[in-house]
Amino acid sequence: MFAGQGDFAVSSLVRAVRAVDTLSRAVGEVFDEIDPVAVGRGLPRLGPWLLGSAPPSGRDLAEAPTGSVQLALFGASMAVHRALCRCHGAPEATVGVSFGEIAALTAVGVFSVADGARIAHDLARVLADCPGGLTLLACSEQTAGALLELAGAPDVAVACVNDERETVVSGPLEQLAAVEACAGERAVPAARLRLPFASHHPALGAAAERFAAAVRHYGTKAAGRPVYSAVAGRPYTGGDDIPGRLADCLIRPARLPEVLRQAARRHAPAVFLESGPGSALSRNAQRVLTGTTTAVHAPLDGTGFPWLAGQPERISQPGGPPCP
Repeated sequence: MFAGQGDFAVSSLVRAVRAVDTLSRAVGEVFDEIDPVAVGRGLPRLGPWLLGSAPPSGRDLAEAPTGSVQLALFGASMAVHRALCRCHGAPEATVGVSFGEIAALTAVGVFSVADGARIAHDLARVLADCPGGLTLLACSEQTAGALLELAGAPDVAVACVNDERETVVSGPLEQLAAVEACAGERAVPAARLRLPFASHHPALGAAAERFAAAVRHYGTKAAGRPVYSAVAGRPYTGGDDIPGRLADCLIRPARLPEVLRQAARRHAPAVFLESGPGSALSRNAQRVLTGTTTAVHAPLDGTGFPWLAGQPERISQPGGPPCP
């Protein structure tokens, strides 16, 4: 599972890199492919920074040139994926959520790592022209819709449905503040995401067209395995216009529960692994898949994920030595 931009725990990545040799090597290899793209676009080389003695904080990345955060998150996601493949084999399928679709498609060979990095940077440049913000509400999509009406926020839209208890809304900052105030009055926890843009909003049609045009410059190959899109609500097919579908992430909501259930049914028995430096997506998946036999892990959450080479049957068991 490849998450969007709302949960990038740089400290989790740094801690895991120092503890797991396979992951450390994968980070070095992936950023060797990404850093020429970064330098060519006026960004710092991220590999030496992340692997150095003084790695960046989330604030450092946020204050770096536009696109630095996105390239770092894309690279971290691809490095975790590469390390997981070496330790447990290639996945039967990938799931992409919003920005995570770029990595999910790269992981199955649709894009090269370098082109995936270019696409991540292209998206960052487009998002820089998408004013507004995103707010996480601890409630269902239905309750979120009611809050938008009560707050008188006609330009705020549901952006992401993470599970039955988490919904993200997107729109102008003033109207988001009204929604947050309304939520507080009704004891619904609300938190503004640290993302300086709106996304998954129907008013971003022009931005979506620019992004699709940028993606069309890169070559694509047939996916080696199914890619489930939380925005499309299904796995992609050979007939999908991938640039257009990626651009849909700017204008259409991502609804995670149904696409996770589809993947769990079609690939049962399933183990879902979060391929990236966060763990929020795994928590959502655990809630969605409660009551099933599906196991869910966030390998970088610090709880002792078993990086065991060649023993996928033990992936749901705690403990074990790190993969060499």
